[in-house]
Amino acid sequence: MIDDGDGRLDDGDDALARRRGRDSLARRRLAVVVALVAALALVAVCCARWMPGVYTWATDPAAVRAFVSEHALLSRLAVGGVNALQIALAFLPGEPVELASGYAFGFLEGTLVCMVASAVASSAIFWAVRRWGWSLVGLFFDRSHLERFGWLADARRLEVVMLVVFLIPGTPKDFLTYFAGLTTMRFSAVLAIATLGRIPSIVTSTVAASALGSGQYGVAAASVAVAVGLAAAGGVLYRRFESRVRG
Repeated sequence: MIDDGDGRLDDGDDALARRRGRDSLARRRLAVVVALVAALALVAVCCARWMPGVYTWATDPAAVRAFVSEHALLSRLAVGGVNALQIALAFLPGEPVELASGYAFGFLEGTLVCMVASAVASSAIFWAVRRWGWSLVGLFFDRSHLERFGWLADARRLEVVMLVVFLIPGTPKDFLTYFAGLTTMRFSAVLAIATLGRIPSIVTSTVAASALGSGQYGVAAASVAVAVGLAAAGGVLYRRFESRVRG
């Protein structure tokens, strides 16, 4: 069963209360949008100022890995922190961060950094949604997103079904992390699913980027091809799985 923060998806309040709630949510969404636009503008200015030099440095794998060796803790915290932030801001794509992690740290360590970041972000999202419910989720998603996956909450074995959906490439895993907090799922199950379910996506990204950084262009190209194939197959598989569970 899904909880939107007060125990019900439609609470039956009078029209005035609902209108005030929608207005309040709209104001908070606007504040989030303004903050994000300001942050993106700052990033754009920084990119215009320093991107040519950063690009030259970043295209030299030896220089990148020498830097992360000299700044071992800081570099890993920085990449992990950006990855966790990307998961929290679920509308941002995660692949660029995963690719950067594999490129900078190699396959094994890059994968580990992404997995730890996923665990930290998923834990924070779960408990924040349990605390603030739909008032938090509504800042990032319309109720239509929730309704789209409402069938998950009615599944007999919710945790198993959620794991399958997470393992299918191409599904919106970051949104599902928020969604899980609105259900009756246990924290331990959500943490395991949200972390382990990202492994296929993380591995294909870190393998490709690590191979690129090592000059193994054939392996990098093959990894990208596998990722694209998995995403395409995942879309088909998800639609079939959804129709089967609904039925």
